[in-house]
Amino acid sequence: MNHRYRRLGVLLLVLLGTASPLTGAVAAPPYSGTIWIAPNLITSADPTEFTTLAYQGQGMRLMFDRRVNAFVEYNAYLFNASFVGGSTVEVQVNPEFGSAAAAQAEAEIYLPVIGRLPRALRRDVQTVWLHRGDQPFGGGNNNLLIHNGSVAQGYIRDGVLEETLAHEASHTSLDADFAAAPGWIAAQTADPEFISTYARDNPTREDIAESFVPWLASRCGNGRVPPAVISTVDATIPHRLHYFDARNRDLRPLSGCDPIFVSDLEAP
Repeated sequence: MNHRYRRLGVLLLVLLGTASPLTGAVAAPPYSGTIWIAPNLITSADPTEFTTLAYQGQGMRLMFDRRVNAFVEYNAYLFNASFVGGSTVEVQVNPEFGSAAAAQAEAEIYLPVIGRLPRALRRDVQTVWLHRGDQPFGGGNNNLLIHNGSVAQGYIRDGVLEETLAHEASHTSLDADFAAAPGWIAAQTADPEFISTYARDNPTREDIAESFVPWLASRCGNGRVPPAVISTVDATIPHRLHYFDARNRDLRPLSGCDPIFVSDLEAP
């Protein structure tokens, strides 16, 4: 299959997917969505592994734009973002920002936040797309999609910018490995309920991302996440939590995580 259309199919699976609810759940999900349940899980006071942003000039890039719900080629402002450990990401900024300086200033709002995410969630992030517009963020396709308008400002106002990007990065770095895995499907079936109505209504598209942020809250949120939230998460999706436990992901630079769930290298 043509590489471009294979990538398009992967992104559209994440952005547009279809619902196919499982039948094992018996109660109502406790949350509508999980990016809001633990706004202090990761905060602006936490360390970031983002180090530098270097301008590389302009170049044509195929970028998904939610405002037209399609891929569009833009002569984007291009930057190389570097992180502790040697990883790099190409940041592609829509030319609508008007200048390289304005594009860099906008990108520098989000790159330190991305650097606060666990390395396990940044593992497959190769590019960031940054546009204007009042649209939700997106993940998948080795990318994080950001629109900087009122929706993004709401994430910032509500203190969930980090948690939102963690959700989207879960699509990017976890979905391909786990969303269709037999062990994950067995965990979905065994658990009492989905953690959110968003996960329940989109089980093949959203359940990994909706469940991983609560897993982080349960395993890394002691003292930051209300005990009632942790209890609810633990009681609602115990099999999903154990599934993530067994993956032993690299959670740096998060602090406060139970050491049993942190490793220097990711397990296969």
